[in-house]
Amino acid sequence: MTYRTTYRTVLVGTDGSASSFRAVSTAASLAAATGATLVLACAYLPMRENERAAAADRLGDLAYKVGGSTPADDALRAAREHAVAAGARDVVLASEQGDPVDVLVSLAAGHRADLLVVGNRGLNSLAGRLLGSVPSAVSHRAGCDVLIVHTTDGGR
Repeated sequence: MTYRTTYRTVLVGTDGSASSFRAVSTAASLAAATGATLVLACAYLPMRENERAAAADRLGDLAYKVGGSTPADDALRAAREHAVAAGARDVVLASEQGDPVDVLVSLAAGHRADLLVVGNRGLNSLAGRLLGSVPSAVSHRAGCDVLIVHTTDGGR
């Protein structure tokens, strides 16, 4: 029996961390192999006013780099480099304000993703087991296939 699934749109979450870039590379390789569009997704939360003021005092003219969507945009640009290096050809960047789980599920639906890829960070922590984690919550809420990539050793 031959079973073949073709993914047309693969969405992968990134927060700019090294472990998230491992998930990006895996998703990019899969997208390249299937000819899918790769959507790089990043959630961000607004900076509180006291944090913004402290950053402005310390960073001066560079304070804009930590406010609004700029950190997410920077993470997405870096993720694009990893995706292209892994072979992705059709790459879309998407950032949205909100909780990471809500944003990933929303963007996956909005982009009509066939596959949502996340890293396993959080699954093996005590907090992740007690409170839930992004990979766990996404796997329960997404309306598409979910691939959880082992991006951390998780004690293995």
